[in-house]
Amino acid sequence: MRERIKHMLIKEFIQIFRDPRMKGVIFMMPVIQLFVFGYAVTTDVKNIPTLVYDLDNSAAGRELVSRFLKSGYFDVIEYTEQDSRVRHLMDRGKVGAVLRINKGFESDLRGGKTAQLQLIVDGTDSNTAGIVLNYSSKIAGQFSNNVLVERLTRAAGQSAGASRVELETRAWFNENLESRNFYVPGVIAIIVMLITLMLTSMAVVREKEIGTMEQIMVTPITSAEFILGKTAPFALIGFADVILITVLGVFWFGVPIRGSLLLLFAATALYLLTTLAIGLFISTVSQTQQQAMMSTFFFYFPAVLLSGFMFPIANMPVVVQWLTYLNPLRYFLVIIRGVFLKGVGPDVLWPRILALAVMGGVALWLAARRFKKTLA
Repeated sequence: MRERIKHMLIKEFIQIFRDPRMKGVIFMMPVIQLFVFGYAVTTDVKNIPTLVYDLDNSAAGRELVSRFLKSGYFDVIEYTEQDSRVRHLMDRGKVGAVLRINKGFESDLRGGKTAQLQLIVDGTDSNTAGIVLNYSSKIAGQFSNNVLVERLTRAAGQSAGASRVELETRAWFNENLESRNFYVPGVIAIIVMLITLMLTSMAVVREKEIGTMEQIMVTPITSAEFILGKTAPFALIGFADVILITVLGVFWFGVPIRGSLLLLFAATALYLLTTLAIGLFISTVSQTQQQAMMSTFFFYFPAVLLSGFMFPIANMPVVVQWLTYLNPLRYFLVIIRGVFLKGVGPDVLWPRILALAVMGGVALWLAARRFKKTLA
């Protein structure tokens, strides 16, 4: 039995690395995707091109603009007093925000009235627009509070302190709220799923296409040995990709890993069990490698979209939220982010680990049943 499995492993590794392009898919594609997500995909909004439409031209207006600049979120590229200039730059996408200070802004502040201030944002990108509006509200709110405190202090006398409420905020696990720390651990999960699904889904159907399945059927190898020989190389490749991306994420991007590496690899083993079994099932129901490839992406893209990697599951319709419980990527994302960012252990993550174990066992059972029918 050991000899048969050994020869199957050798055969699979030779088959995988015979094509030089396959080496790039296995080892270079994860690195490229990691750098794309690490540098290009980010929800951090900084240096927003901003046009200042100042109709008051007062010291109070200039102080407010200075606060927007010092925040680091806004980058004033131009000052104007023409309404046509605002429309011209917004239509062409040259600015993402327009700060309009109405005439009489400073006099209203001095007179105790409500000073009018308007921020116009480009709403074509609703996510960015929402973040920009949130930033501007905080800056304007702090400016308003300072003005109110100064007014109360003058009214009560210099020696009397004005009562105030000061909110102190603190973010746990991702102190600087960097989206890179959120996305990079998730890249491990989606890349491992893609690689293992692609390789495994074509494992059996490739034997059918090249005509070697009949030769395998007449050998003394059992179906269990065949499945093990087919999936073990891809499991090792999956672990290699996990190690590669983890090392790059920690030492290149500076993503913290606060939890147990042993727990990470144990959860990865269960996750690989599920993805390899799903890939094997796809391979047994497909007649050609093209069908296997299309079926793989038919499963992969919904799995990513319904995993919580890009969109919060809580914001999805209730029916869709129930469907996400059948998605192994959903559970592994919670585990991997819990290990990297929170440093939590099995006492917290055991429900997700148990879900992966059950899902992997069921998927492997279905794949094995379908494989036996394929051999028959």
